[in-house]
Amino acid sequence: MTKINRSEEFKQRILKECDEVGNVALVARRHNLSASTVHSWRRKAVKRGTIEPLPCEASTRLRELENRLEKTATENATLKRIVADKELELAILREVRDLANPK
Repeated sequence: MTKINRSEEFKQRILKECDEVGNVALVARRHNLSASTVHSWRRKAVKRGTIEPLPCEASTRLRELENRLEKTATENATLKRIVADKELELAILREVRDLANPK
């Protein structure tokens, strides 16, 4: 297979399609790529921490960073609520267990 210069946008589309389909080999075949190439793109994307690179222009870059930070903060708050709910459920279950099986 010949090596073609592939844009970041193309790689992002392929990785997104892999996430949607759930089968890297199938998506790779569909686009005439090797599965190992797609897997290496995925590893690099995971190392970067994001699939989408930041824009080059300073003002656009700052706006994008602010949006990502806001999204992360919202997600973090949601996860904290979920953990708190689970901790409460565990505490209640422990109390019920201790009432049913006194020592």
